[in-house]
Amino acid sequence: MSRVPVVALTGHLGAGKTTLLNHLLRQPGARVGVVVNDFGAVNVDAALVSGQVDELASIAGGCLCCLEDAGGLDDALAKLAEPRRGLDVIVVEASGIAEPGALAQMIVASSAPRIRPGGVVDVVDALEYFDTVDGGGLPPARFAVATLVVLNKCDLVTEDVLERIEARVRELNPHVHVVRTTGGEVDPALVYDVASTDEPEDELPLAALLRAERPAAQGHTHASSVTVTTTEPVDPAALEALLAVPPPGAYRIKGTVAVRSGSRVRGQVVHVVGRQAWVTSCPPPAESALVAIGLDLDPEVVRPLLAAGLRPAR
Repeated sequence: MSRVPVVALTGHLGAGKTTLLNHLLRQPGARVGVVVNDFGAVNVDAALVSGQVDELASIAGGCLCCLEDAGGLDDALAKLAEPRRGLDVIVVEASGIAEPGALAQMIVASSAPRIRPGGVVDVVDALEYFDTVDGGGLPPARFAVATLVVLNKCDLVTEDVLERIEARVRELNPHVHVVRTTGGEVDPALVYDVASTDEPEDELPLAALLRAERPAAQGHTHASSVTVTTTEPVDPAALEALLAVPPPGAYRIKGTVAVRSGSRVRGQVVHVVGRQAWVTSCPPPAESALVAIGLDLDPEVVRPLLAAGLRPAR
């Protein structure tokens, strides 16, 4: 059974989380479910994205990670992940005061069926960074759980400031992927699989209207991909080594692989986000395939490493 990835979208107040989310929602062809959390009785952020999504669940009245239990989030995720909805991804946009680590743990530990963690995207306000989340000393703990750090508002600061922020991020998380943006313009392919580049026939009318009024930006850096296939059962040790150390520049790896274990051949669905890997069982495919996705992929480097991960079992 396919599982819907759940992406945690975090960031300090005013960093640009909703801007980034709206940018993702304007991408045609993907069905996106959104859980929006705002601090207070009235959920303002939900009003900003209403009508642009296939399904919207709102949890108001407090910071998501400070709820007495995770039941509200679990219920929302279970509802959105129902197969009949056909969602490609669920995005949980947390309150600006939410701790990314707590939210990430809530998603990993969720009892909702048919979901899997899809990474933690932490949005940074490059202009206000040193006046808000980082006052010196140890780097902010929030970066430890991030799989993708988005430096937003890069047009408002100098290169020196951006380099200082990125250095602080990597003090705590050396392998995290960092993307520089203006207006939250992140390629959706980094966050989820885009179902189509065509205009969908069954989309909410307001979504198409909003995209017509403000089309998806074309200026962002586009992700690229590298694919490797094999028809032979794969050595499990080779696949495990690849998942432990993904190729340079690969933010996501996905695929379905037939793995030989003794005399048996088992099917595995593989998902890697950053340095985090999730593997589930499936019927053995006739052809194993792995796809690496990232911003700075060198096919001449990545393809042999993916092929090594699909080394035939002997």
